[in-house]
Amino acid sequence: MTHKKEVQGAVVTIAGDKSATIVVERRVMHPRYHKVVRRFKKYVIHDEKNELNVGDIVIAIECRPFSKRKSFRLKNVVGAK
Repeated sequence: MTHKKEVQGAVVTIAGDKSATIVVERRVMHPRYHKVVRRFKKYVIHDEKNELNVGDIVIAIECRPFSKRKSFRLKNVVGAK
């Protein structure tokens, strides 16, 4: 059994049929100024049932590639807007 990466983020766009874009925020310490700064990354995830809305907080899990940029699928919805 392999460990698959899970990411948690907010839905920012509904990108066509069965796809959504989420933004994941992480907080890191700046190497020089020692201040906590926010870094963002966007992931395109597969939403089989088209159940997501903009603003939902979701957990996505790594899976086989569905397309060139889509290699995460929806695991569950944590909260709604």
